[in-house]
Amino acid sequence: MLAEACKEPLLGMYYLATLPLRRRRAAQLVAAGQAPIMSLFYHRVADENPNDWTISNQRFKEEMIWLRERFEIISLTEAQQRMGSEANRTAAVSITFDDGYADNCREALPWLIEQEIPFTYFVASGNVLEGRPFVHDVRQGKPLEPNTPEQIRVLAEAGVEIGAHTRNHINLGPITSQQILDSEIIGSKTDLEKIVGRSVRYFAFPFGLHANLSQQAFATAFRAGYWGVCSAYGGYNMPGDDPFHIQRIHGDPSWARFCNWMTADPRKFRRIPRFDAGDFRGDARSELKGAEGSL
Repeated sequence: MLAEACKEPLLGMYYLATLPLRRRRAAQLVAAGQAPIMSLFYHRVADENPNDWTISNQRFKEEMIWLRERFEIISLTEAQQRMGSEANRTAAVSITFDDGYADNCREALPWLIEQEIPFTYFVASGNVLEGRPFVHDVRQGKPLEPNTPEQIRVLAEAGVEIGAHTRNHINLGPITSQQILDSEIIGSKTDLEKIVGRSVRYFAFPFGLHANLSQQAFATAFRAGYWGVCSAYGGYNMPGDDPFHIQRIHGDPSWARFCNWMTADPRKFRRIPRFDAGDFRGDARSELKGAEGSL
């Protein structure tokens, strides 16, 4: 706890010391048409029962306002379009949520909708359908309430992009059973499409680190007809990157860490390798088609 408390001011000093370098680097990227396309992921926005994956309503709104003043806030589909293009001259960010916590519907999500800030909401369909708390919360002794199917339906009707996050929030990385992968990746898509009455186009890997991903899981998601998949190990998306895989950054409750990520930390540009999913498409050509044409 003490070590963590010491990191915050040190990171703040590092951020301020490197800010001129960051600004020069950002200007160079924009001029070269290589402005990054970032994607943030959150889990739970609430003022009670704080934990490592919860951010307060006030801090969340502060982050959204800060982002809106500095970036274009775009949908995942727009993020894919920019990744698939030859150039991007405006720094942009997409907002996503993972898991599916009922608390998000109290204040944060209605506020985003009111502010007309686009976001994608990834949910574990089994937890939603069964009203089952997430295992990681149960282990901490705080079985927090998941979203209900009706809440997910209302969000979809409000124009929110609903995405799949497996059925049971399991680690897909080590799984080689195609039956299990199909159940978790394709089954969650089917479950949610029955709830929202429309296509579920995106999938987010639970945990989302390199070890939680696999070529086989990518291939399963591609075969299922998803437009794209999201990881959660950090990393910046750039023009020319494969738009099927969107790397995401944690929407951190620590202001210093949040600003450090979002102003293109030069260390992170160098150190975070993009996950190599191999030839997950096989002989098929990726045809990611949105309402406005091919991505």
